[in-house]
Amino acid sequence: MNILDEFDTITAVATPMGMGGVGVIRISGSKAFEIIEKIFSNPNFERTKFKHGYIMENGSIIDEVIVLPFFAPNSYTGEDVIEIQCHGGVQVIKNILNLVLKNGARLAEKGEFTKRAFLNKRMDLSQAESVADIIHSKTSDFAKISMKNLSGVLKERINEIRNDIFEVLSRITAGIDFPDDVREPEYDYLISCFENIISQIDKVLKGANTSNIFRQGASVAIIGKPNVGKSSLFNALLSLDRAIVTDIAGTTRDVLRETLDLGIPVTLVDTAGIREDEEVSKVERIGIEYSKQSLDEADLVLFIYDASKGLDEDDREVLKLLENKNHLVIANKADLTDKKDDGAIYISALKGLGIEALKEELKNKVCDINPESLDFVTNTRQQECLRKARNAIEQALLAAQLRELQDLISIDVKSAILALDELTGELITDNILDNIFENFCIGK
Repeated sequence: MNILDEFDTITAVATPMGMGGVGVIRISGSKAFEIIEKIFSNPNFERTKFKHGYIMENGSIIDEVIVLPFFAPNSYTGEDVIEIQCHGGVQVIKNILNLVLKNGARLAEKGEFTKRAFLNKRMDLSQAESVADIIHSKTSDFAKISMKNLSGVLKERINEIRNDIFEVLSRITAGIDFPDDVREPEYDYLISCFENIISQIDKVLKGANTSNIFRQGASVAIIGKPNVGKSSLFNALLSLDRAIVTDIAGTTRDVLRETLDLGIPVTLVDTAGIREDEEVSKVERIGIEYSKQSLDEADLVLFIYDASKGLDEDDREVLKLLENKNHLVIANKADLTDKKDDGAIYISALKGLGIEALKEELKNKVCDINPESLDFVTNTRQQECLRKARNAIEQALLAAQLRELQDLISIDVKSAILALDELTGELITDNILDNIFENFCIGK
């Protein structure tokens, strides 16, 4: 839909379809109250008051409902909004939705309610994107941080940076346009301002890697030779018996994957033991190749060996595969020995010793900063906008250091502002907007 088009009235189911206690149908637009008055037994709405009654069609009761009215501009979308709370049966919800459609609404597109909230200045684009993050969050920590974005923390930080850039641009412009009345700012002043702005942008970008891991998750592969406790560690980290554990070498023939919540979503991968034995069967050989592939694809590798036997030549051969990989060395069966090697994390997967400490170390290894220290998260689009702004200010800084003409410096400063406006949505195209809201669900 073109953002300049006149808004019509939209509707969608705002709760997941299926059996449930309550279903919600949302209507937004100029005809919202006109539509509800045609199908509701108890119209004449007042602000801040919901109403109980019946959805009716041709004199027949469809369902007993509660209707919540929201008058523009004090609604989620900034328009007149009606929310119908009905019983959660699939057919009941469909019947009411079809009745709303018959009486003048159209079915909403993906994310169209939030898109209207953005276009009606109820939130900026970073806040709108946080709605999708909250809906799709895989961990409790990510949901909490996404809520900070929705409250406007990222928006405020970006506006602070933009205001600093705009202040510099204003002084440069005044000096250029009114040379008889206003002196151009000193180059030392410009250099100091640009360095400060770059520092502010770097602080926002500092958590980019952690933000991406929150969204995409991290892949952690457990690697080692046969019978060192890979599957036992897999089960211990998950706190369930997911993988088969025996004392027979080569039990694991395939790759097992499960999601582990460490505050960040982690895909834990249990692999077949790696060995180069002539007695290895064809099936086990395929499993070993899968293990090596999982090793290559993993963000972090947990190399595990039997602490009671120590590192042998076969262990060292596996370790050679990890020379250029982010990895941790795990000494399993630590309850069977008093020997301690530097650099290894000692655990007993069977008895659960050291597992919680390993989880903390795993989280620290995957994230470049503590998730709890994040005030907000950024997505790939936002990070790209910030990098464009940073690059523009870097060019302006270099020009200031070389004492170039300030009207040339102002071009880069303007580019930085445009990049930040793209982040918040002050400057946006239909294609970018549609791409963002395509990731939303219908009804939000």
